[in-house]
Amino acid sequence: MTDTSAAAPAEPSSRAGAPDGTTRIIVIILLLFAVAASLSAARKNVTSGFDELAHISFVAHVQSTGELWPALDTVRMLDPATFRFVDEPNYINHPPFFYVLHAVLGPRLIGNPGALLVHRLIDVAFAIVGLTALLAIGSAARLPRLTFYAYAIPLVCIPVLAPLAGAVNNDNVAFAAGGVATYALWQLIATGGRRWLLIALAATIIASWAKLTGLLLVGGTVSGVAAWLIGRRALPASWALLLAGALTLAAAPYLVYLLQYGSPTPNTPGQIALLQTGAHAQGWDVAARMSPAAYAIYFVAEFIADWMPSLAERSSFNLAMLIIPVVTVLCAMAGVGVAIRRIAQGSRNPLDIVVVASAAACVATFMIHIAFSYGRHIATGWMMDAYPRYYLPVAALVPLACLSLLSAVEQPRIRKAVIGFLIVGPLLFRILGAPPA
Repeated sequence: MTDTSAAAPAEPSSRAGAPDGTTRIIVIILLLFAVAASLSAARKNVTSGFDELAHISFVAHVQSTGELWPALDTVRMLDPATFRFVDEPNYINHPPFFYVLHAVLGPRLIGNPGALLVHRLIDVAFAIVGLTALLAIGSAARLPRLTFYAYAIPLVCIPVLAPLAGAVNNDNVAFAAGGVATYALWQLIATGGRRWLLIALAATIIASWAKLTGLLLVGGTVSGVAAWLIGRRALPASWALLLAGALTLAAAPYLVYLLQYGSPTPNTPGQIALLQTGAHAQGWDVAARMSPAAYAIYFVAEFIADWMPSLAERSSFNLAMLIIPVVTVLCAMAGVGVAIRRIAQGSRNPLDIVVVASAAACVATFMIHIAFSYGRHIATGWMMDAYPRYYLPVAALVPLACLSLLSAVEQPRIRKAVIGFLIVGPLLFRILGAPPA
């Protein structure tokens, strides 16, 4: 890659000292995030949210048996009080990579509830890796101070990010790998260094082995960027073979599951029991099934509401606050449109290319997500699959797309208003978006 015109930043800083100042800001943000996630790790009940008990039960199974590829129907749940196995089947149907990793890195869990905190802090570290990579994009782009805040604050104020980081969950590894891949793609386009594609492909494999959405989101984004570069002859066509090989390796666990169970997302006894029991408890199993269109509308509404997960009933004020993420997403959609137009006009800016590739992967995954969830709804009545946290591997999409929009706004007053909204809005929503616990 000899053409480095893409290295032009989305919005170059006019101040020579901006990169050093940005680095200090990033360090402060990461320290605050680490404290918040660690406090959550120290306080969280293992049975409340994020399927944590099921995840640590899988880790405990790997630790107790030494199996690197357990038969899913043999994995059982731990008792949340004693951390001893009970007869209840585990419903986890992800590849075992994340659980083997925890089994190696963390202390034994069986009969040892105190070991959970160490495992949670491992996940905090995973999340910090991902957040560091994403914040580093703002430094690489040499964004002015306020514009950097408009990029960084929507990221760190993702409501689920710190609590999820403080729990044992494979979403944290997928987020970390997705963040590294996004940063590597940015550098690949900006600098032409082909080592960045190797890093992005390695991150794709890790994200994919963590969970299927990692394959769809990160693999889709990397594929889109690589295809664009090959099409523009910025990468040799032979690199398509490397891309295909890496994607095949990334998809390997799901191909094995397809051969073993007939599906890349196996319906294990635990999965079936979870869906049937949960649907029966809510009365969904005997309720009339929705039409595809009605379910899609319901799914989108639940997806928006679950941007701020809460077990308590939301007030009208809490519901009204959802306008903040809705408007932010609309700004991002406009930014994607700006990026598409600029690429059509010949832009080689890293911002435009990463935004469009990530948006395409996200839309495709969302359509698959709805179709998959609708199938479960028809089969059992189940209606609880609209989780935004599944999209954390491309968490930078919305703030990056908003940067695309900002770069197209020429009126200073409107620009300042958009920047102010992107800074203040996420903070307000993080504070006021959910009812008191």
